Formats: sequence, C-alpha cells, structure tokens
Amino acid sequence: MRLWRVGPFTETGGTAEGGPLWFPRPLQGDGRHDNPDLYGVLYAAADPVAAIVEALAPFRGTGPLASSLLRRAGRPLVLAGIDLDDASHVVDLDDPVTLVAEHLRPSTVATRLRPTTQAQASRIYRSHPDAAGLKWWSTFEAAWAQVTVFDRAATQLELGAVVELTVELPEVIDGATFLGLVG
Repeated sequence: MRLWRVGPFTETGGTAEGGPLWFPRPLQGDGRHDNPDLYGVLYAAADPVAAIVEALAPFRGTGPLASSLLRRAGRPLVLAGIDLDDASHVVDLDDPVTLVAEHLRPSTVATRLRPTTQAQASRIYRSHPDAAGLKWWSTFEAAWAQVTVFDRAATQLELGAVVELTVELPEVIDGATFLGLVG
C-alpha cells in the first residue's frame, strides 16, 4: 500500500531521527491515535493531496498560498512516498463489519475528542497484535483514507520518492485549491 507523509524531514531521510520513517514517539501525545507509553505512530494518507491538505489546513482563511507556508522549523516541507507491505494487516475503521466487530460508531471514530480516539487506538493495538495500523477517513474529505502506522510495523515500511513541496507542484495546487488558498 502506497502512503504519503508531509513534513520538514531531514536530509538523512529514512528511519533516522527527523526522517520520513522515524516514529516520533517522544514528541507524541496529542494526536488522534497517540499512546506514546504503548507505541509510536506515523500518520500518513493514501493520497498525496490528502497529506498536503493535512499540512496546509492550519492556514485556511489566511490568504493565498505562498512559499512561506511550505516551510516548518526553517526547513522545506517534503512529500514522502512510503510503501507499507501489502501483506500487512491494517484495521479498517471505514469498514462497517469492522466497526460492528470493534463496537465502534462512525461518529466516535471521526470525533475530534482525542481521549476517545486514543482509547480506541490503544484497545485495537492490544487486541490486534498483528495489526500494522489503523485506516480511517479524513476529517477533511471522507473519500480520502488516512492510515496510522504503529511502530511495530517499522520493518514493513520502505521509503519511496521524496519531493520538496513548491507552489508549482500540481498536488500542492490541488491541496491549496481544496482549502481555498488559491485565489
């Protein structure tokens, strides 16, 4: 499964601290499925535009897309392709059968209440020891799949192409247009 992440990744890339395959467990705790005492996670999207939208969303309503919005911590944002082994088991929270089996409702999966989603992730992590992660829908566009990858799946990941985001990149234009950042 091809996944996409956006971040100010270091040039060393890979699994090194700050790289696209580094699980930033020491920095986690506030995210949707964070449980750093139990595991680390990577947040990724199945569509590159969805990953870009996640990164640019804080700038909605601030004006048109500018190069300065494509930098964090003094570094350029990059789009990293990541391949998760196709044999990996991902618990699909967009599947009605899975929701019933896990005793979940769509409204509790999509909630912005982090204690709720973190508790769900912890329970699923413990009850599915073979799960590489969770798949769920984006809160920006339900047709976009988001994947939370658990650190126990690190050996099932392979880094693909890494591309610096620019205002000319078609995926950036699409994401900015979606968010109303293109005038």
